[in-house]
Amino acid sequence: MELVSTPGNPVPGEPAVMQVATQDGVILRVARWGSASQESARGTVCILQGRAEFIEKYFETIADLRRRGFAVAAFDWRGQGGSGRQVGDPRKGHVSTFDAYRRDLEAVWDQVLEPLMPKPYFGLAHSMGGAIALMGARDGWLPFERFVATAPMIALSLVQRTGLARNSAALLAALGFGQSFIPGGGGTSVLLRPFSGNLLTSDPQRYARNAEAAAAMGAGAIGDPTIGWVHAAFKVMGAFAEPRYPLEIHVPTLVVAAGLDGVCATPAIERFAARMKAGRAIVIPGSRHEILMERNAIREEFWAAFDAFVPGAGPDPAVSGRVQQGESRLMQPAVADGEN
Repeated sequence: MELVSTPGNPVPGEPAVMQVATQDGVILRVARWGSASQESARGTVCILQGRAEFIEKYFETIADLRRRGFAVAAFDWRGQGGSGRQVGDPRKGHVSTFDAYRRDLEAVWDQVLEPLMPKPYFGLAHSMGGAIALMGARDGWLPFERFVATAPMIALSLVQRTGLARNSAALLAALGFGQSFIPGGGGTSVLLRPFSGNLLTSDPQRYARNAEAAAAMGAGAIGDPTIGWVHAAFKVMGAFAEPRYPLEIHVPTLVVAAGLDGVCATPAIERFAARMKAGRAIVIPGSRHEILMERNAIREEFWAAFDAFVPGAGPDPAVSGRVQQGESRLMQPAVADGEN
């Protein structure tokens, strides 16, 4: 359960690492940091990682947040990193429903955030974590006053024939293959594949750093998704496609999408965010899927937007953002006639 340090990715500060048990008995690995500021913390940012990620991958981001005066809580979802598994193969990050992730976040809220971390609470959610946060914001169980979602999993650009993939996953899951890797998949982490042609980042140094961390993590850096996970993910993305879904999200939300995202579909993210009454979105041109793991220029654009939105005392990015060729594109909320 301890954090794994590598020469290129040392553990920031002096975190407290602990185990948290979910309501259904899964043990999660959680780490928490105080603010790096000598003054009292501005609040706590809780990181909701994407599929197949782990706390160590966010060490640089955690240091950035602490320098901004925030305390930080980070944890591994069930099925990945140093948290418990629901299948025998530790390289399979399997769940059969995304409701399981709700139980994870509720356990962190009950046992870590509420009793141990300074208020107010904010979320920083990536990809799958962004999808989970949007679910919680709509259904009323998200414990954050506001949150930032990077490249949230609204729809996939990685899958070309979405309908066929969705139907195939449903059929194979019904036939009892839910715990199997997707066809052609295996237990090797995507982070251990060559930099050339990767869909995650254009920064070779950060890619190499994450690859080193993944190698040190061993089975904590899981492989391809299971059929059951894919089936569950398509159910969530199908719900996001319902026209009223974004209208029912009332937690202030900043969505930061990647202009060159080869994993999640940026046009779908833009359409979704444009219908959010409490949301705004920007698109960072030139960024691949993992905005926080990108080149410095891209990360600086992200942090400028983050600083304007969290903790809410700064200018609204909807006002300060510029809509010009080559700069981050700002999406305003749009409500169709007759909707409320």
